[in-house]
Amino acid sequence: MGKIKVAIIGPGNIGTDLMYKIMKNDYLEMKMMVGIVESEGIKRAKSLGFKTSLNGVNDIINDDEIKIVFDATSAKAHLENAPILKAANKIVIDMTPAAIGSYVVPCVNLDELENENNFNMVTCGGQATVPIAYAIHKAAESEYTEIVSCIASKSAGPGTRANIDEFTETTAKALEIIGGAKKGKAIIILNPAEPPIIMTNTIYSIVKNPDYKKISEAVYKIVNQIQKYVPGYRLRTEPMLYENKVTVIIEVEGAGDFLPAYSGNLDIINAAAIEVAEKIAKERLGKL
Repeated sequence: MGKIKVAIIGPGNIGTDLMYKIMKNDYLEMKMMVGIVESEGIKRAKSLGFKTSLNGVNDIINDDEIKIVFDATSAKAHLENAPILKAANKIVIDMTPAAIGSYVVPCVNLDELENENNFNMVTCGGQATVPIAYAIHKAAESEYTEIVSCIASKSAGPGTRANIDEFTETTAKALEIIGGAKKGKAIIILNPAEPPIIMTNTIYSIVKNPDYKKISEAVYKIVNQIQKYVPGYRLRTEPMLYENKVTVIIEVEGAGDFLPAYSGNLDIINAAAIEVAEKIAKERLGKL
């Protein structure tokens, strides 16, 4: 069985780590890395034998072999790239918080999305916390959910820093749209501690039906599902319940494909994106 050829726009930390994950995948084949300057990421892709381009999306849309495109640029850039890629009939996996396409969190709603051409991966904090918010809501009906995502400052590159506002807005919306909360709020903290800290996320929910057994079972079940594609995802403590307030703390350790293990924030969104792309590839290969 063959593989589906893919391209990456944005040769930064996220794009480079994606490239290494694609290289290990049984269904995806890396073909092109795209940027706008001769960056280290472009040089690295070229050294590995992949085609590179400094012409933005132009060379991608003219390559009929490329079926899936990961956009790892910025929310602003994706607003420009999305219609061009759609017109070229490319499936787009949006790594930015632009939120043009449907929000997707693989363990929650991937199987529900059909005939999509733009999959928005929400944010790193969204991939880490929305599944827990969803589990809590299904078990206890959430009125309000707030998340605090704390990451190492060293794992927040220029793209992450430029998208802070979009991060909080998109994550909060995903807590409502996918997580089920009537009201969602997101906070991100960049911690400059040395040595760098592992990604830690705290989820607070106010619920209507505070049944600890149901909540705990739901949380553990969703954690097990996430671990199938993010092995470094784990609970830091047992779920906590006080009156009608639920608190869950999780941490994410990266796989170390390219980035250091403390960059769990980048690893989880990339692992989730690969999960989406792999499902699309399997479907396409099954029709060949």
